[in-house]
Order: sequence, then C-alpha cells, then structure tokens
Amino acid sequence: MAYDLLRAVSAEDAYANLVLPAMITERGLDRRDAALATELGYGTLRASGTLDQILAGCLDRALSEVEPAVLDLLRLGAYQALRTRIPPHAAVATSVDLARVTGNGRAAGFLNAVLRRVVVCDWDAWTSRLGSGRSALGRLALRTAHPDWIAAAFADALGGDLAETGKALAADDVRPQTHLVAWPGRISRDELVAASGGAAGPYSPYAVRLGAGDPGALAAVRDHRAGVQDEGSQLCALALTRAPLTGPDARWLDLCAGPGGKTALLAALAAERGAIVRANELHPHRAELVRKATAAWQVEVSVGDARAISETESYDRVLLDVPCTGLGALRRRPEARWRRSIVDVAVLAELQRDLLTAALRLVRPGGVVAYVTCSPHLAETHEVVAGHDLLDARASFGATDQLGAGPAVQLWPHRQGTDAMFCALLRRR
Repeated sequence: MAYDLLRAVSAEDAYANLVLPAMITERGLDRRDAALATELGYGTLRASGTLDQILAGCLDRALSEVEPAVLDLLRLGAYQALRTRIPPHAAVATSVDLARVTGNGRAAGFLNAVLRRVVVCDWDAWTSRLGSGRSALGRLALRTAHPDWIAAAFADALGGDLAETGKALAADDVRPQTHLVAWPGRISRDELVAASGGAAGPYSPYAVRLGAGDPGALAAVRDHRAGVQDEGSQLCALALTRAPLTGPDARWLDLCAGPGGKTALLAALAAERGAIVRANELHPHRAELVRKATAAWQVEVSVGDARAISETESYDRVLLDVPCTGLGALRRRPEARWRRSIVDVAVLAELQRDLLTAALRLVRPGGVVAYVTCSPHLAETHEVVAGHDLLDARASFGATDQLGAGPAVQLWPHRQGTDAMFCALLRRR
C-alpha cells in the first residue's frame, strides 16, 4: 500500500492525504497495519528530497536515469532502513520481495545492491556526510528533510534564531496528531472527548486532539456534529469573532471559503449570536464542499472571484483565508514540500495583496478583516499586511501562549502543536 501511494503521487500528482485514507478503507487494513502503511508512505514522501541525495551517493548512474517505479522502491526501502525501527537487513529483503511482487523483478538485483550501500550508514551519518561544507541551516534542512528555501523561510520567520528553527523543522518532520472540532450547538467538547478517546485541545474551546484512530469512524464526525480541523485553524476563525467591534455585528463574510471548515465554525458561532454568514468560493466544486460543510446552518454560498465582488451593503466581519504555499501544513501534506518552489511565493503574494484589498473594500468602516494564511513565509504574512491598521490579534487568541510580540500572531507546530497558521486582524479606517 505504501508503494502504491508513492506511485500515485509520483505518476499522477496525487495528494497523499486524499489517496491513503481511501486505500486503507478499500483494503480493510486493521488499525496497526494502517498505522504502519501511513508511517511508511507519508514518511517516505516527507523525506524524499534527502533520500534522493543519499541514493544518488549510492548509484553508478544519475538519479534521473532510474526508472520511476524502481526509484520509488529505493526510496521506500531506504526510508525503512534509515528512519524506522525496521532492521536494515529486513528493509533490504522486503524491498527486494516487493520489487518482484509489483512486477519490477528484473530490478531486484540492482535494488539489493543499492540498498546494501545505503545501510552502511544511518540517517545521522548520511546527513552529516552530505552536509559537509554546508551552512548550519543547510545541515538542518538535510537532517529534517526540507528544501533549503523552506528552511530559510522558517528561519526568517523566527528572527534568525537557529536553535528555534531547528525545533520548528524537527516538529515539521513528524506525523501530526489529528485535531477535531466540536461544532458549537451540536456537540460539546467534553462529549466529543468521551466519544473519541482524545484529549481536550489546550487552546480552542472546541478542539479535541486524537492520539490515534480513524476520525471518519466516529459517529459524531459521520453525522456532522464534529469535524476534522486543526486547532490552529479554529483559533484563527475564533479570533475574527472575538475581535472588538463597535456598531452592528450582523453580517459576516468568508471570502475564500473552500473547503468550508472555517465557514462551518463561523456559521455555528453566528447562529448563537444572531448573525448571518455568506461564503464565497472561486471554484464550483469547492463551493459544493462548502455547502456540504455548512448544511446544518443558514449560509449563503456564492461562486466567483472574490476580487470582482460588487456589494452595495458591506460586512461587519470578513474572514480572508488566502490561497498560499501551504508551508505551515507540510506535516499533513507530505509531498508538498518537494512540489512547491520559491517561484510560487511571489505569484501567491501578489494574489494575496489583491484579495486583501477586496476584503477591505467589502468590510464596513470600523469593521474587522482577519487575514489568515497557512504559511510562515514573511512574503505571505507580515509583508502582505504591512502598512494597514492592525489590531493586536493576541488578545483574540484567548489563553494561547508563546504568541510573540504581536500585533499579528504566528502559530507553530513546535510551540502550540498546531499548523503554522498566521493571523492578522485589520480594522478598516
């Protein structure tokens, strides 16, 4: 299953977090085997950039000359040998067996020879060898399996603190917990804790953190009393609803709503406060996801480019969760760190500025916009909101600790155990 996942990602540009759960269900894996398949598949994808550098040092040809299916077998075998508790000799043997089972038997001898060279060193020894002559940050990037430009972006966002950057990169290199949200008015957090066997999240009053298990198997999730949502995402949506406001508080807008998780939380809270919610989404298929996510509440869903919306009546609160590089959720999207490039940042930053201009046009004077992005890259966060009237967002994050100097908030996996969400609260003058 792990190999099939790698092939889907490599050959079809599939998203691992969408493909693997379906595979587990279709093939009926028990909990223990599903956990192992997830570790092998996600782990290999997360580490693939560094694994490729290790493999390149063990080949007598260019990596590009290796057949893609065989390269995925090499990556999977190297990951087992170097980054799990599976004994190296067993990792080599099972990889050779897997080559034969998957129709790649002609490459079995090649696979055996290369992996035997790989297991001569462990992960730390390999990354130390490959990192010789590189900067301290470059060595960190290798050891934690991050492209250099992403490691540099983390370091910039953390003020150049190399020790903390190391902690952030290390936290970003492990499989995250699944977080649930108890939809307000439909199930309490305590009830969800009892039903799921998880623990109450430390910051959001609606968050539950699961130690293990399939959230889709929970009755509360199946009947939409609860959902899967990172606690950091919950906090950013809550921050908008907690921001101080003078005047009316009756019309809320989620400007880039798909797939609808934050919209649903806003809708549940708006229902308790007598406000109405509109959700806008550019893509029709994602707008349909928003409709499904918010079916329990009265939400108006529109489809269109947020930059082109023309309104005669403005909104009191606007959530702008912008399209971004997703660098803050790399733990959950294991292949993303090797698909994105630094070129993407400039293109997205221009779009983010345009969307922020639209959001500030749609909010009434005195109203509040929450600019939210799942990235710590400065070009997508502080540089986008610079020059605007910022509220101190920290006051709207409740008891959340380690929020920095403000006024914007940057969450981190190594600090709060959440995705690296950024949130700035802007007041329209």
